[in-house]
Amino acid sequence: MPETQPVLIGGQWRTSASARTFQAIDPATGETLEAVFPVSGSAEVEAVLAAGAEAAEALSREPDSRRADFLERYAERLEARKDELVEWAHRETALPASPRLGGVELPRTTGQLRQAAAAARDGSWALPTIDTKAGIRSVYGPLGGPVAVFGPNNFPFAFNGAAGGDFAAAIAAGSPVIAKGHPSHPTTSKLLAEEAREAVRDVGLHESTVQMLYRMAPKDGLRLVSDPRIAASAYTGSRRGGLALKQAADAAGKPIYLELSSVNPVFVLPGALRERGDEVADELFGSALMGTGQFCTKPGIVVLPPGPEARAFVDRLREKFEAAAPGPLLNAAGVESLDSAVSALQESGAELVAGGARVEGAGCRFQNTILRTSSAKLLADPEGLQREAFGNACLLVETGSVDELPKVAAALEGNLTGSVYSDRGGSDDALYERVAPVLRRRVGRLLNDKMPTGVAVSPAMNHGGPYPATGHPGFTAVGIPASIRRFAMLECYDNVREARLPVSLRDRNPTGSLWRLVDGSWTTADVG
Repeated sequence: MPETQPVLIGGQWRTSASARTFQAIDPATGETLEAVFPVSGSAEVEAVLAAGAEAAEALSREPDSRRADFLERYAERLEARKDELVEWAHRETALPASPRLGGVELPRTTGQLRQAAAAARDGSWALPTIDTKAGIRSVYGPLGGPVAVFGPNNFPFAFNGAAGGDFAAAIAAGSPVIAKGHPSHPTTSKLLAEEAREAVRDVGLHESTVQMLYRMAPKDGLRLVSDPRIAASAYTGSRRGGLALKQAADAAGKPIYLELSSVNPVFVLPGALRERGDEVADELFGSALMGTGQFCTKPGIVVLPPGPEARAFVDRLREKFEAAAPGPLLNAAGVESLDSAVSALQESGAELVAGGARVEGAGCRFQNTILRTSSAKLLADPEGLQREAFGNACLLVETGSVDELPKVAAALEGNLTGSVYSDRGGSDDALYERVAPVLRRRVGRLLNDKMPTGVAVSPAMNHGGPYPATGHPGFTAVGIPASIRRFAMLECYDNVREARLPVSLRDRNPTGSLWRLVDGSWTTADVG
């Protein structure tokens, strides 16, 4: 048996004391990969918490520019190690090395790090606010403890606990990170953490600014998010796991930001079907099977009006799903989960149009699957027919009349996204005005005439939504500077002498470019 890989605690790669281990697999072949990783126990959880608390105290004394230096240096180091990172992420996830990992996701990750660095250096994200008449000033500042980041399996770089958007936001806000790696890609996570550790040393931050454990027992995860020393947590993954963590964090009064599940409904209005039904079907095919359907914004439910155009749409979609070779899912658990979800949807009244079974042989694959149901069945059992089928599966909802489209929208749970396709000539406008306002309240991001797969790293982006898409509709996991404020506290100063104020709240603008709300007006000018 190969030697067990070390964990990163307190700035050092330490041999784990745990006797429990695990190995990742290559999902394309089913082959068990050689490296062995520890399942950390309570002693290692205690160690990262103690070191993280110490690092938080040290970071509170560092200038914002030092954190920005770290994020920029880290991005440079990841780019220098690109080939090895892409190779291992491909082996551990079966996601395409090019263009997905090397051409899209790694550049997105380094771009996020640099955007967070720019925000930390500028400081406007902290919303410095000054009321000269009342003598009160406020600004967002560090939480005063480490942030635990639980990374998912479907984005080994961009959402990784040791490199992704939550990581970048927490560091920019002034908190050290305890990264919880995902067991599907532990070597990738180790490589990222190696470069983070070296970047910490390069710029002279506290050595415990970044720590990482690969895996832990559920009870230890609950302890981590609820410990008095933890400042906040961020989790992307299954609804069941996230809600268990939330219950523990809530009981301890600790903030936790969750991304849980989403079926991302797409409404195709009758004019759009008549005008370009084949085109919309082709777009849906590409979106639903991109990355074998393992995007959190995959369109999982498509709502169709009645008529021959809808029947033709279903036929075209079935032909394309059946003709495409099923891609690999991320792990064996993904196959189990998708199989269970497809069965549950059938038990709730959906019928198979295509696929519906595991692919026998090596690797983790499931047939490209389409199910369909009626709007009447969905309205009768909205919970059962909104179960997320994470992977290459899609549910079509066929309505009996256009009047049922807004009723279906009203029955939806909270989602990350919702899309409406309408014709370009305006014949769908009246129906759009009945559907879109209802859908708007149930999604974080509303799209017109495009599929939802993919999340742009834009300051205007909302990658969030009402429960169960996330744990709170007021926050986003993507979009700097808004994502940074999840990991900050509002600091208020009342009648505090100017020399004792944070520099961003003093009369003189410290940079000349920092945006501050002074007596109700945004300005970069000095006070007075």
